[in-house]
Amino acid sequence: MRTVDLDELLHTDTASSWGEALFALGRQYSFDKVLFGMSGSRHARLENAFIQSNYPTKWRERYDAERFAYVDPIVSHCMSSTLPLVWQPDMFRSPAQRSLYEEACSHGIRAGVSFPIHGPNGEFGLLSFAVDTAADGAFVRDVASMLPDLALVRDYAFASGVRFCPPPAQEAAPRLTPRELEVLNWVMVGKSSWEISKITGCSEATVNFHMGNIRQKFNVNTRQQAVVRAISLGLITPEDHHR
Repeated sequence: MRTVDLDELLHTDTASSWGEALFALGRQYSFDKVLFGMSGSRHARLENAFIQSNYPTKWRERYDAERFAYVDPIVSHCMSSTLPLVWQPDMFRSPAQRSLYEEACSHGIRAGVSFPIHGPNGEFGLLSFAVDTAADGAFVRDVASMLPDLALVRDYAFASGVRFCPPPAQEAAPRLTPRELEVLNWVMVGKSSWEISKITGCSEATVNFHMGNIRQKFNVNTRQQAVVRAISLGLITPEDHHR
């Protein structure tokens, strides 16, 4: 990778030309698909993020329409970690996540690596490089050798792309009761309503009642979406996992 290629990110005038420069960098490492997404705050709604991507248009429209970002384990990882994530099929554990992965594969997004972005002023985002190839041992070894270079691309992409990011809108976190927070923490670690009822000593119907209230407060449709919203708003963190 030449420094001049990275510098091009700093000197483009428009978001679209900046995106094309970023896609060209991805191709240097044999990644034909690149996605950069960033919000001015990790508390902002994901659908309001600045996005530059050469993913298939139909897939991007489908992903946004179905609000897949709220169930995508890659997004969850990037919210709570600074480490790169090499995609593995077994990351997609729930039925909704497996369906997401299978549909992504059908659009040629099968294997890849994602780099979290956490800016000094609260910015949050990610940079993903993807290909339509098996995520086998050879792929993982190849990606491991590229990680330092790709991390540098991420740093340049953040420094140059932040100018295109919309300013964060102030959004108040909904008020959750202590019991709702407890239930949501158990959902975060993958417990079912029945398991949570046994842990908390209340009925399964009561757990589902609390989850209904939580979904309503967050204006989301699923418990996974509620977990992602709660993490993004700082109400719960992965470090709060019950053990």
